[in-house]
Amino acid sequence: MKDQIPPSSDMPPNGDGQTNAPFMSISELSSRLKATVEGAFDYVRVRAEISRPTHAPSGHLYFTLKDDRATLAAVCWKTMAGNLAVQPEEGLEVICSGKLTIYPGQSKYQIVVTQMEVAGEGAMLRQLEERRRRLAAEGLFDAELKKPLPQMPAVIGVVTSPTGAVIRDILHRLRDRFGVHVLVWGTLVQGQNAAPQVAAAIRGFDAMPADGALPRPDVLIVARGGGSLEDLWAFNEEEVVRAVADCRIPVISAIGHETDTTLIDYAADLRAPTPTAAAEMAVPVQAELAARISEGQARLQRAIAQRLETATALLRSAGRALLDPAEVINRRGQALDLAVAGLNGALETRLAAQELRLAGLAGRIRPPERRLVEVRAELSRLGERLVQVMDQSIVNRSQALEGVSRLLQANSFERVLDRGFALVTDAMGTPVKRSGDVGTGAVVTLRFADASRSAQLDPSGIGASESPQPKAVKDAKNNKVAKDNKGVQDTLF
Repeated sequence: MKDQIPPSSDMPPNGDGQTNAPFMSISELSSRLKATVEGAFDYVRVRAEISRPTHAPSGHLYFTLKDDRATLAAVCWKTMAGNLAVQPEEGLEVICSGKLTIYPGQSKYQIVVTQMEVAGEGAMLRQLEERRRRLAAEGLFDAELKKPLPQMPAVIGVVTSPTGAVIRDILHRLRDRFGVHVLVWGTLVQGQNAAPQVAAAIRGFDAMPADGALPRPDVLIVARGGGSLEDLWAFNEEEVVRAVADCRIPVISAIGHETDTTLIDYAADLRAPTPTAAAEMAVPVQAELAARISEGQARLQRAIAQRLETATALLRSAGRALLDPAEVINRRGQALDLAVAGLNGALETRLAAQELRLAGLAGRIRPPERRLVEVRAELSRLGERLVQVMDQSIVNRSQALEGVSRLLQANSFERVLDRGFALVTDAMGTPVKRSGDVGTGAVVTLRFADASRSAQLDPSGIGASESPQPKAVKDAKNNKVAKDNKGVQDTLF
């Protein structure tokens, strides 16, 4: 294969290195180069690592393929981007199929990708492990989120391919077991569009109302048959894992064979090794249920029969321990006769003892006449003693009263009046002890030893303002005033 454009036969060089050959435009040269490259490399497969993947608004995918020594620009047109088995991710090692072409606008060659696959299981496993760690860090696989399966589900929803052998195996196994209503949501289980359809089916079942036209499933089974890692890759997609983790209905994951493991196995509430095993986990076997019911019924019957036999034996034992009712009545009658006889004898003995005691008490009783005489004598004696005590008490109290009277007379203010003093009282009869207790011109009462007289204090208003004088002068003035007023007013001032 030649990778250079051969020189044209009509371009012979002349002696001075000049040529008369016609020239080409850049567009013509680019077109010839493009045709040559596309003709020589119309189908190539390259293995490289993806770098800088970009989703353009037009829908095209642009990225760079590189190895340790070179890079190659890559583009995937919008019409092919949706059919890629693997979506380009930074650092992902892939094998891309397509054709080489030249983009004249930038003078570069590029590969137009029509198919893309992961380069070996090692790269896919690394991508799977990285995604598992990231989702586990978010808590999507926590054991606390696991929901228990119902014991007797009435409706089971199945998300799988409607035409594959998986759904037939599940339906066959459900018919062998306890009959339930099955709702199948058909989806793709492999390829680019499988993951969105599976996620939509799970969320669709979860969104069904409890009282809708179709019954809401009690359990979901997400199932697919065995296959390679690439075939099962749809069940490792993040949108499917999140749909399983968010589902409020218990989910059983049954993807591939027992050795196959996908990310929804971690997010599901229960993992089944096969789709058939998922049906067995979801629904109990009808024959097993009937056997368990029969076994329980037999055990119940044996327990009832044993209980009846035990009760009958106890009843017979108790019957043997009981006496004949007629004999019991006769014994009770005999005991009653003995009790009556003993009671009569006890009554007679009691009456005899009471009569003897009454006779003894009657001998001790004295006649009433004698008792009256004794009482009268005692009453007369007590009366005389009372008179003596009262006389003595009167004498003692008279003597005490006389002593108190003498003491009162000795301390009476009237003795003071006999010595020439007078008692001054106001209009209310209250004694006046100081001159300031009554005002000028107040009428007071003077009590002497023989009588009481009324008087007015300081009738001329001069008594309170005079300065103190010797007693002799005051006496002379008082005598003079008394002489002047004699026969005019009966007063001491």
